Amino acid sequence: MTRALLADAVRGIRPGARDEVVVLADRPDGTVVRCGPVVAKAHAPDADPAALAARLEVAAHPRCAGALLAPLAEAGALPDGRRITLWPYGEPVAPDEPGAAPWAEAGTLLARLHTVPPAALPGPLPPMRGPAKAARALGRLRAAATTAPGLPPRLAAAAHAVERAWAGLPGWARSAPGEGPAGSGPGGLCHGDFHLGQLVRLQDRWLLIDVDDLGLGDPGWDLARPAAWYAAGLLAPADWAGFLGAYRAAGGTAAGPDDPWPRLDVPARALTVQTAALALAKAAAAERALDEAEEAMVDACVRVARLSEAVG
Repeated sequence: MTRALLADAVRGIRPGARDEVVVLADRPDGTVVRCGPVVAKAHAPDADPAALAARLEVAAHPRCAGALLAPLAEAGALPDGRRITLWPYGEPVAPDEPGAAPWAEAGTLLARLHTVPPAALPGPLPPMRGPAKAARALGRLRAAATTAPGLPPRLAAAAHAVERAWAGLPGWARSAPGEGPAGSGPGGLCHGDFHLGQLVRLQDRWLLIDVDDLGLGDPGWDLARPAAWYAAGLLAPADWAGFLGAYRAAGGTAAGPDDPWPRLDVPARALTVQTAALALAKAAAAERALDEAEEAMVDACVRVARLSEAVG
């Protein structure tokens, strides 16, 4: 039913279209279908309509034209209340060609986004949801441990390591109410959930997609996932250097001019915990062992926990 309703939303702006409807994603936090050159997305049931509207205005704003994919329209809601938005279709990053991943282009796009003055955009802008998503990942892990108390010893030990790493993070990185990065003001414009799946190529240029988590916050959060992967040995040094170099060359300031880690340490640790927590929750639900990449993120959590506990 959801697929048919989303297809109807697309055809509302493309009368007579007969393109096949292809499901691109179907998760609790969003359903996405493609119908020819148009993509329809049903947002999460708990999405704040006012915050979503503000985020869509930012995506459509001329100051963000070189960084964010602009929406075509908002097209009402599904019977369950989920808002529907329409977007141009762009080619995603090829998952089976890691050597061709556009890391440098991603760094440039994030720098463009981070250098847009929030005061130049319509508002009020909501906070970016990066820390909230990290907290939600820990909630999923805890729920999995509750519903499956007989976790295999390896998964139980890994879950303990993740909890220890989480406990060592400052409150703002755990989405504690009323807290922000030390010395921070309102923050800058952030994507809030950057990874390579948030890039598409449209008319020979890469753009960022998915504004569900976009808002004001610490721009270092957008660099945190690549930083975490690099620290865990999952991102090649050359790719990390290309990403960071392009970000700095395009004017991005969230990594500092020399050593990036004073700015990226806390966000990278938070993304390490988030990634490991989600991996463990999924492994527990599927009653499977962790794969190599997931093991690397859990091992990184062990190191994070030891360091946090050593420095108090």
